[in-house]
Amino acid sequence: MHHKEVFILAIESSCDDTAAAVLCNNRVLSNVVARQSIHEEYGGVVPELASRAHQQNIVPVIDIALKKANVTKNQLSAIAFTQGPGLMGSLLVGSSFAKSLAMALEIPLIAVHHMHAHILAHFIDEEGYDKPIFPFLALTISGGHTQIVKVNDFFNMEIIGETTDDAVGEAFDKTAKILGFPYPGGPLIDQFAAKGNPKKYTFTKPKVPNLDFSFSGLKTQILYFVQKNVLENPNFIEENKNDICASVQNIIIEILMEKLKMAVAQTGISQIAIGGGVSANTGIRKTLKEAESKYGWKTFIPKFEYTTDNAAMIGIVGYHKFLHDKFSDANVVSKARIEF
Repeated sequence: MHHKEVFILAIESSCDDTAAAVLCNNRVLSNVVARQSIHEEYGGVVPELASRAHQQNIVPVIDIALKKANVTKNQLSAIAFTQGPGLMGSLLVGSSFAKSLAMALEIPLIAVHHMHAHILAHFIDEEGYDKPIFPFLALTISGGHTQIVKVNDFFNMEIIGETTDDAVGEAFDKTAKILGFPYPGGPLIDQFAAKGNPKKYTFTKPKVPNLDFSFSGLKTQILYFVQKNVLENPNFIEENKNDICASVQNIIIEILMEKLKMAVAQTGISQIAIGGGVSANTGIRKTLKEAESKYGWKTFIPKFEYTTDNAAMIGIVGYHKFLHDKFSDANVVSKARIEF
């Protein structure tokens, strides 16, 4: 049986990284990300600066992605881009570029939901990585999102639990800020936690009904805990940073696992796939792997480069939408908030 090769150019510009990827069917030929170092000076993402940096980055990033993939723009079958959610100014840079290029090349345009992409990143053909089987549960954890999603098939997903306030990535970043680490601090907590005792300090789990999450109370708890101890000993953070990080990471993992266990019990689905930037955390990865033998789950952890915002995941959604003729017209609107 002869399959036509579908070449998708994908563009991702929802937050502070400008990314482009080229896929041939479900294989990634190139996956290029331009990070914006400018935000580190401000300790967070500045929307106005973000959209300006996207404008400077988008042409070179797409150019590099095509060259690396060894694909010319005339070979492209379609262009996929992130429609939302994200920062409006940043999204518009990606969408207006995608629209113009699709029009110029007279090929279809495909709008992609950023959160669907984190979930479907598992369907990229990657050596040594299994693909989940429908239905499965997806835990998407990032700086802006924490959700448990029941994934029935490529285009049928329902959120069964989500955070009522802060996302889990925010909890990591705010904790890092409280401890005086540079932005983004999540990866640093991960590094120090590996050397610490996770049972040294105890924090109470927030009481949140059903499969929902809440992290703002935990953040306040950590703030008061640090302030109180620093009053008693000004070197408290420096002397105990490994144990503090390990203990914070431990409570966060406990919260996530407790909700996942509930979700498995409620749905009867024991295939769990994680995605989003926080799924790069080694403690979370290790705990999920252990859940396979502990609870008889099958867990799917994507390749590191497909966890944080990237265009390859936009491309894989683009490919599946292409197969089903799910195209957008040129009037498709970018949305900072978008229905799941």
